[in-house]
Amino acid sequence: MSELVHALEGSNRWFADYSFSSIILSLLLSFVLGQAIAWTYAWSHSGLSYSRSFTQSLVLMTLVVSLVMFVIGNSIITAFGLLGALALIRFRNVLKDTRDTVFVFIALVIGMAVGSQRYMAAIVGTVAMTLAVVYLTTTSFGTLGRFDGYLTCRLSGGLDRADLSRLLHRFCAAIRQVSTRQSGEEEGTELVYQVGLRDRERGGELLDALRGLPGMRHASLVMRNELSEV
Repeated sequence: MSELVHALEGSNRWFADYSFSSIILSLLLSFVLGQAIAWTYAWSHSGLSYSRSFTQSLVLMTLVVSLVMFVIGNSIITAFGLLGALALIRFRNVLKDTRDTVFVFIALVIGMAVGSQRYMAAIVGTVAMTLAVVYLTTTSFGTLGRFDGYLTCRLSGGLDRADLSRLLHRFCAAIRQVSTRQSGEEEGTELVYQVGLRDRERGGELLDALRGLPGMRHASLVMRNELSEV
């Protein structure tokens, strides 16, 4: 047991162990921790910019960086040579989200930790990062918007605005009128609201109730993504 703990803690010597077994152990650990990072990214991702290739790249990046640390070793000449070789590679893929950049940086750091045989730091760092992402995702940390989406109502002159207001307050916890467009008598008036529903699952009930009002010609609700601001 003490040998396992010593192996996980890594070597504090200037000359680390570059044996075959150490390389295999580092690559296997990099693969496992890289998958943990990738699974955490895929689970917590939201929006339309998800890429399977980027998720797989997180795993491969952890492996590559770990191997690079073994190749460099303690040689400054090798480090500069590798830096010059990498400078010839041009990465044209632009990350659309700063959160993606954070995950790339995490994969790099974990790979460096494993490659330098600081296994305990790599494992603890991966667990801490995963717990932080789970907390931020489940609590919707940083969300400021009180509104769930846009409600558009097209009504005729015979609709009682008081009935419309009472109905909206029954389903919505927050309401803000965004715009009003007055058309001809045939087209009526179009109202656009930002609404925060009391229950996001009852959006269909709200539309059915609105369409049942006398004088309501059209009602539509566009819901936003939970992690994007309106």
